[in-house]
Amino acid sequence: MYGKCGLIYEAQHLFDEMPHRTIFAWNALIGGYASNGQFCNAIKLYKRMRVLEVVPDACTFASVLKACAAVGDLYCGAEIHGSAVKYGLDSITFVANALVGMYAKCGLFDSAMRLFDRLRDGKDVVSWNSIISACVQNGQFLRALILFRDMLKAGIMMNSYTAVGVLQACAELSLVKFGMEIHASLVKHKQDFEIYESNALVVMYSKCGRMDDAIKAFEEMGERDNVSWNSMLSGYVQNGFYDEAIQFFYEVLDFGFIPDQVSIISIASSLGRLGKLRSGKEVHAYAIKQGFDSDLQVGNTLMDMYTKCCIVNYTIRVFNKMPDKDYISWTTIIAAYAQNSRYFDALELFRDVQEKGMKADAMMIGSILQACSGLRSLPLLRQIHCYATRHGLLDLVLENTIIDAYGECGRADHSFRVFERIENKDIVTWTSMIACYTCNGFLKEALAIFVKMEEANVEPDSVALVSILAAVSGLSSLTKGQEIHAVLIRRNFNLDGSLINSLADMYAQCGDIEDSYKIFNEVECRDLVLWTTMINAAGMHGRGKEAVDLFVSMQNMGVIPDHVTFLAVLNACSHSGLIDEGKLFFEMMTNQYKLDPWPEHYACMVDLLGRSGNIDEAYEFIKSMPIEPTSATWCALLGACRIYKNHELGEIAAGKLIELEPENPGNYVLISNVFAAMGKWKDTKEVRTRMNMRCLRKDPACSWIEVGDKVHIFTARDNSHENSAEIYSKLAEITQQLEKEGGYAEDTSFVLHDMEEEEKIKMLQGHSERLAIAFGLIHTSEGSIIRITKNLRVCGDCHEFTKLVSKFSGREIIVRDANRFHHFKDGSCSCRDFW
Repeated sequence: MYGKCGLIYEAQHLFDEMPHRTIFAWNALIGGYASNGQFCNAIKLYKRMRVLEVVPDACTFASVLKACAAVGDLYCGAEIHGSAVKYGLDSITFVANALVGMYAKCGLFDSAMRLFDRLRDGKDVVSWNSIISACVQNGQFLRALILFRDMLKAGIMMNSYTAVGVLQACAELSLVKFGMEIHASLVKHKQDFEIYESNALVVMYSKCGRMDDAIKAFEEMGERDNVSWNSMLSGYVQNGFYDEAIQFFYEVLDFGFIPDQVSIISIASSLGRLGKLRSGKEVHAYAIKQGFDSDLQVGNTLMDMYTKCCIVNYTIRVFNKMPDKDYISWTTIIAAYAQNSRYFDALELFRDVQEKGMKADAMMIGSILQACSGLRSLPLLRQIHCYATRHGLLDLVLENTIIDAYGECGRADHSFRVFERIENKDIVTWTSMIACYTCNGFLKEALAIFVKMEEANVEPDSVALVSILAAVSGLSSLTKGQEIHAVLIRRNFNLDGSLINSLADMYAQCGDIEDSYKIFNEVECRDLVLWTTMINAAGMHGRGKEAVDLFVSMQNMGVIPDHVTFLAVLNACSHSGLIDEGKLFFEMMTNQYKLDPWPEHYACMVDLLGRSGNIDEAYEFIKSMPIEPTSATWCALLGACRIYKNHELGEIAAGKLIELEPENPGNYVLISNVFAAMGKWKDTKEVRTRMNMRCLRKDPACSWIEVGDKVHIFTARDNSHENSAEIYSKLAEITQQLEKEGGYAEDTSFVLHDMEEEEKIKMLQGHSERLAIAFGLIHTSEGSIIRITKNLRVCGDCHEFTKLVSKFSGREIIVRDANRFHHFKDGSCSCRDFW
């Protein structure tokens, strides 16, 4: 009686005072210990009983086996099993049931299954419940359901414990329909549910993604315990309802709910996902107050929360204070370092893990790969790739990460080799390879991979489409861009923020600013990225006033600009000569929005001042900068010195450029061109000699035009095209017409080589954009727009030439060069000769 009432000490005292103890007395106290959670005392009492040579019965074995199962004492359980066999009691149903449960909880599922099978006709509902529960505990969920079916076939009716086990299996297998049938059966046979039944229903519906049904089951509960609250909280988190999880957590506190470790794990996970650092600190403080911070899983979750909030120092603090650390702890701290750009620290910890004899898994290696790519260290990356291969860690997720990592290190060829070896590619594999090629400038190859992906019937997601649109933008392939846009419309693709932004940018980068505006105007709720995209687009196309108006409209809509937005509007002002507006925006950025300028903003201001002829002011601006000027800043000044032939400042800027980037061939080319424009041929020759000594090569000028589905590429004085004869004939015809009717004469001052005048004229006439224009006039329909892309800046003579071609051909010609777009129409250019 005392044991059943929870008065275990009174029961023990009474037992000790008994002069003669029967087996019933021993069983009562052993069962009392087991029922009240004092499992070790139950086992000790059993051993004492055996020392005193008291013969156990079936009830003894059932009770002590329950205790062995609870503490996972397999050795003792197996010993008791032997005794049960010795006394011929192992075949009694409730002893066999206890043995099944003991072996299952001690991890010997096969032994539990063999004992269950031996029962044959002696199986009762407890037997079935024991084996179904064993299946669930050991991850054999489908087998649990098969056994449940067999139980029903055997004519055994399920009870509450059966239902709970089956609902757990349904939850793990996401079999919501089967779970609903069990729910319906419970409703049919009983009016009020036990708490553990309702809890199982909440968990099942949550894991099957049916939160509405989970909420309904929760609200219908007559009473609730901590498991009920935690089940709902976990359900919200598992289904991505992080705001709802936080709201629910604070609401249930008012009902007297006292959070435990499970609650802390769920709420900290939600706060981390939402980046709510302040609330996260409050939860952490509560965990410390309750002593939960020493719990391993709580510590791991708090580390993950701080990592997601990008507060890596707090992650380290939690890690260092944890009394025990498991593999997840080490993986989390390494990921925290890698994700927050502390790459060397991540690698140092990885070395510690190896020294401790712990084996890395794919997740840890993924973080280390991120550290290697962040450092742009190809040797380290190769070592980690080899490590993963050697240890058999190369699953699909990791191979996708390796493709990204090699791409980050500029080795698209390595990425492609990994890509080719993957047999079962998923959408992430294809997307990673497309992004790798795009980021490394292999734009045609990116398009080829996209075509192969479509041929493999892989449906692109928004990430893949954003990547391929970036490649299309780089190629200025309007036709391909329009095709992709048409596919999106045809498939009713959800045009979310990133896709809309990419489409608007693609049209702008391909020279079709009107369609870019069309997409922009169709969006009702515009985010900052879309506003920035359009401001940048307007600036690139020489529409500086429009860019400024867009910025003001954005402010009026309550959208707060960031660094990138200001960079876009400053560039627009620079390309359109809007000096006062540019100065105003730079001031606004620092004073009104309290944004510290990036080096790019300073370079843009130097370009704005220098391009408009205020070179001395630009130089004074550089000297007043609170940070060291970058090469881009000195490039901007040097470019202005070339235009306005300022020898003194040009030499200063050139010296700084070589000092900062002695291995950049582009800088030497720019310096050489500046000296050539000033007629300083000796200095020009010296710069080119230094280039040759360093084995540096400039990128050859090339232009391309898309006609139909094919891109035609031309280099200066190119004769490789199959239509070269026709192209040069057309070019000669155009040039002759412009000379006769338009008064055109080649301006040889733009030839930056010391040679005869006749040779200079020939060089100008062979520039790549002229060949592309001639090809366009031949192979495109009358009146259509000719779209040309050039990898370098258009020279002044070609600019004048193209203006006249647009006038006498009656064709609009859009040229995208390295800096901006030029819209040539009726003899004038959108840049108004300011570029």
